[in-house]
Amino acid sequence: MDPASAARGTPDRPPREGDRDGAVAVVVIGYRDAAHVTTAVRSALAQGPAVREVIAVDDCSPDGSAGLLAALAAGEPRLRVIRRTVNSGGCGTPRNDGIDAATAPYLMFLDSDDVLPPGAVDALLRAAGRHRAEVAAGLCVRREVPSGRETPWQPELYARPAVVERPAARRRLVHDTLCVNKLYRTGFLRAHGIRFPEGRFPYEDFVFTARVLAAGPRLALVPDRVYVWHVRRTADRLSISLDRAGVDNWRARTEAARQAYDILLGAGEKRLAREARAKFLEHEVRMYARELGLRDAAYRRAWWALTRAHLAAYDEADFARAPAPGRVVARVVLASGEPRDLPRLRELAARPSRLCPPYAVTPEGAPVWSADLPQVALDHVLTRPLRVLPLAVDAALRPRARGTRLRLRLHELYGRVAGAGPRTVEATLVHREDGRAFPVGTAALRPALPGSGTWTAALPLDTRALAAAGAATWDLRVRLRFADGAVRETTAHATAGPGLLTRTALPSLRHGLLLLHPYATHSGSLALRVAPGPRGAAAVFRRRLSRLPRKGNSRLRARGRPAFP
Repeated sequence: MDPASAARGTPDRPPREGDRDGAVAVVVIGYRDAAHVTTAVRSALAQGPAVREVIAVDDCSPDGSAGLLAALAAGEPRLRVIRRTVNSGGCGTPRNDGIDAATAPYLMFLDSDDVLPPGAVDALLRAAGRHRAEVAAGLCVRREVPSGRETPWQPELYARPAVVERPAARRRLVHDTLCVNKLYRTGFLRAHGIRFPEGRFPYEDFVFTARVLAAGPRLALVPDRVYVWHVRRTADRLSISLDRAGVDNWRARTEAARQAYDILLGAGEKRLAREARAKFLEHEVRMYARELGLRDAAYRRAWWALTRAHLAAYDEADFARAPAPGRVVARVVLASGEPRDLPRLRELAARPSRLCPPYAVTPEGAPVWSADLPQVALDHVLTRPLRVLPLAVDAALRPRARGTRLRLRLHELYGRVAGAGPRTVEATLVHREDGRAFPVGTAALRPALPGSGTWTAALPLDTRALAAAGAATWDLRVRLRFADGAVRETTAHATAGPGLLTRTALPSLRHGLLLLHPYATHSGSLALRVAPGPRGAAAVFRRRLSRLPRKGNSRLRARGRPAFP
């Protein structure tokens, strides 16, 4: 081997510190994504000399993707195109093709509709080389398209540089099931036989990540942005993580979670295996429970039965590790043979969590879910700090030409609210797309009636100032302050009733008309659509139309990623 090749290393031997040219292979997979695949490939090539090869695996696309890649490869010697002659049905097989084809000491994965931000490969490679790590991981951001709003994925893991000698030393790693925000030593994957499930296997990342962690690698974590995950909610074909309308999606998710647990437990990583189950309760159960109100009765029954079957394998230690909201939702499901209390479960599964009335107790006075499910205990509401309790706030907004007011009602929670002494509530509307804040105001909380166990406040909403921001959707946030110094930030339950949660057109001197539509999100929170003028109203209608369920074949550019909360 010539000296330059020796310095770069082989798939089984990492490059020397300080010589990283040609050290990385980027595996790009795609199916029917001609609109985006070349942008993804170019983002990998633009990483610079550290990238020895970009391996583009086209999964037998019928839309011309292969031709675009071939044309790009004709002028780029670092690009290799692998054209599968039969569609695999998923992400795992083409990624495995890339693992087999890689010749560089390190590799990473990129989906055809995402991009690598500048410097991503260098940041991961520096960390892997400096710390002799088999895996280096960095921050993934989820970017909404077309708005551009970004949300970090698992930011607490990547707040600062860190070296983890073994995964069990940082169990939170189990929560980051993405495979794409990581750099892997190629020889490490091959030595341990770490591959993706073949064929049609949604959420294949769960299984692959469990296999990586079970092998006990040394990990280097960096705070750098290393991956941009594009979320296209109006795409003709939704990603797997967004297309959750069918119960088969939940069946696939529970199966992937089961396999991940078995892999970790089989490797002797019991603490990681328990953390994987806690993550399932906190993330998966809560996310899908929030959406049950969107599904029909057949879906709900099937989801309930599948969830009960999956949770039957959990023991008390598994439940004990999970935060209260997901744990309580799961216990209600296990305690009942049929779907029940869905609106209340939806509120509890919201982020932040809300525990709505009624508030039942046992004969001994212990908080429980309901009188007929006393085995579902709510002991945590008596011991947890007020700033994290699932306080319930109702919100009602009735647009009026003479003045629109936001009315709020705070509920007691087993004596914790009265004990803290409610003082004020501050209401803010947050722009759904760009995160801008529109202050509504602050008002005193006053008892509704003596002994009623509720406190109320009313605030005027300046709809003219709100309309100046243009057509937009706003989410309500409230900040509660108490006499004992406690502060709780949360959302508010959208109150239904005559004249509430309906579209209202108000006269406007500036815009002619102003369309206001308070509504409940799928988690039950109050939100507000604002459309000034005829054009604004038409824009709202178009956005609503684009979100209607799509019919027909939804074969996806499969990506097995967990969706954000």
